[in-house]
Amino acid sequence: MALNQNKPAQSTLDDIARKLNVTKVTVSKALRDHPDISLETKEKVKTVARELGYTPNFIARSLSLRRSGTIGVVVPKIAHHFFSTAVETIYDSALQNSYEVILMLSQENAQREALHIQTLLSMRVDGLLISLSKETKDLSLLEAVKKSGLPTVLFDRVVEKPEFSTVTTDDEEGAFSIIEHAIHCGYRKIAHLAGYSHTSIGRLRRSGFEKAMMKHDIPMHPEWIIEGGFAEEDGYHAFMNIYHSKNLPEIIFAVTYPVALGIFSAAREKKIAIPEDLDVICIGGSNYNKYICPTITCIDQPVQEIGKQAISILLDNVMNPGQNRIQKIKIPGRLFLGDTCRKKSA
Repeated sequence: MALNQNKPAQSTLDDIARKLNVTKVTVSKALRDHPDISLETKEKVKTVARELGYTPNFIARSLSLRRSGTIGVVVPKIAHHFFSTAVETIYDSALQNSYEVILMLSQENAQREALHIQTLLSMRVDGLLISLSKETKDLSLLEAVKKSGLPTVLFDRVVEKPEFSTVTTDDEEGAFSIIEHAIHCGYRKIAHLAGYSHTSIGRLRRSGFEKAMMKHDIPMHPEWIIEGGFAEEDGYHAFMNIYHSKNLPEIIFAVTYPVALGIFSAAREKKIAIPEDLDVICIGGSNYNKYICPTITCIDQPVQEIGKQAISILLDNVMNPGQNRIQKIKIPGRLFLGDTCRKKSA
């Protein structure tokens, strides 16, 4: 069979080098924007590469470097301010270091998460960045990945184990500070729509809430602490549970910004005015917060810094095999004062 007889031969680095009368190494470095090569030479090489229809042979490159030039990223969602911003930051940093990103979405499903991690391993990625799903409890696959020596960094939703590098917001301190803010504003009847306690953000944000309440000797009502997920529908259903109890708090602390939006939706449905009849605060913000009326007072997470730190740690370990430096980074959030949770009138 001669199906490929008329297929044009792909141009190579040698073809570009011959046309410009430079070395193959010069061409390779120019295409990678290496600082050793002048801007003029880079432009000439790239122009000829385009004329010849050159495309990089990543397979050959990975064999010569013993690296794939790819990193795998697994996140629960992408239609979410935190994760979309973090992923964009990771992409930018990866490209600046000549790495490609393979993105996988667990969609908050532990089985899909495990499948995606196994797929990325089979693709021979050079490292993994993972934010765990709300369902993830079995850590055996993560532990096996770690034992294999593959550089792995967890961010935002992590496991609190010494063998994993992690990058997070200081969730406990953030929750503590926003509850203290609410208390200083005069609120005493405070509810918490909490995340699942097996997740790091659910556990630590609830811990910060409880510590602030205990510090100021404010009672915590069990019916006002509802454990659940991190999405809009979780906030909606949890608020409805409180509403039907006919015992509304003064303010609700939502574990995430989407949960706060769910509270807004349910309150609007029940004709409860925010912040006049019921107030809302949360951890995490959004670019859309400024378009919401009222804007939500929240702990604004340093999302871009989290993304930058996570990929920096990962690439440091990829570039220095055997080093395996474990880092635990907690980046403080910032209290954003919106229209909710203002000082109560006497």
